[in-house]
Amino acid sequence: MFERTKLSLLFSVILFAVASWALGHYHVPDSTGKMVTLIDAHAYYYDIVIGIGIAIVLASSLNLVNGHTGQFSLGHAGFMGLGAYFASMVTLGIQFPLVPYPDFAETPAWFAALKAVGWALALAVNSLLSLLNAWVAAAHELPAPAQFVAALFVGGIAAAVAGLLVGVPSLRLKGDYLAIVTLGFNEIIRVVIQNAEPLGAQRGLGGMPLQTNVFWTFSAAALTIYVVHNLVNSTYGRGFLAVRDDEIAAEAMGINTTKYKVLAFVTAAFFAGLAGGLYAHFKQFITPDGFGFMKSVDFVVMVILGGMGSIVGVCVAAVLLTILPELLRTVSHIEALPDWLRHMAENRMILYSLLLIILMLSRPQGLFTGWGKGRTGK
Repeated sequence: MFERTKLSLLFSVILFAVASWALGHYHVPDSTGKMVTLIDAHAYYYDIVIGIGIAIVLASSLNLVNGHTGQFSLGHAGFMGLGAYFASMVTLGIQFPLVPYPDFAETPAWFAALKAVGWALALAVNSLLSLLNAWVAAAHELPAPAQFVAALFVGGIAAAVAGLLVGVPSLRLKGDYLAIVTLGFNEIIRVVIQNAEPLGAQRGLGGMPLQTNVFWTFSAAALTIYVVHNLVNSTYGRGFLAVRDDEIAAEAMGINTTKYKVLAFVTAAFFAGLAGGLYAHFKQFITPDGFGFMKSVDFVVMVILGGMGSIVGVCVAAVLLTILPELLRTVSHIEALPDWLRHMAENRMILYSLLLIILMLSRPQGLFTGWGKGRTGK
């Protein structure tokens, strides 16, 4: 089975490389008769296609936590934001300033002891910042393709480390309590970035080179699906399903449920950071508000609507929920349609929300439950 999935991954990467080359090199006339590439001629649709690929990466990785492991995370956009900003640091060569050390001059003995603690904390923080700045400087000197790969990797590792720091203490919680903790983490990341001047603070960060294309985006999507599918269907991956089906019984059988939950959390965070790097180098401008709570809800809806634990279903839901708002926007501009229908489509986000509510009520188990579950289905 794993050899077949490896061949499928290799074939997909080759196919996406050919498609990306064709889109960038095949020329067609635009409305003025000038010859332009397919990307420039259909920039709006190209934007949607890239959005679909990034959504597949995010929804598929979140499916590992919410679907296969049975947890409930609302902080996926926070990991995406970390990946976006750390990847941008690499391509822009941003360096963090070091924290100043406390001054011990003419201070009482009791206050000097307190400052010694602050000095030790400043030393630890500066060591981490120096290491981060060294990595960023080294990656920034690489040629463009290698620099972009390094940027994506740094973004993914930063998100994975954050997932580990949050996951170890919080994943002993369950259900709603875990959701509240991950939601709080999402907001902490957003607020920290808002106050980080080297990252543009509330103004946002721009100037990243346009390096994300069909090849990088859908290769990342194929890699995410490959890793999640093989991980869950492996012998080791049975632990994820045991945690999902009955955590108490799994613990009674000697399974370290916390280890499996942390592993799922860190893996999902890594791919969310990878998707964030792709997003930043396609939009070329990011703000902290773009990675808020509602962004996380979008990914959770994709997982629930597609069918929790269904790999194919989640991918289909990611495609549908990315296209649907844009489809409603198009409907609102079709003059041949009745006015009442066009006015309804103009309020597309309200209509989009109503459609989601109807779908959730009519199919609470998800539209595509059972698709792509294979051996993992209940």
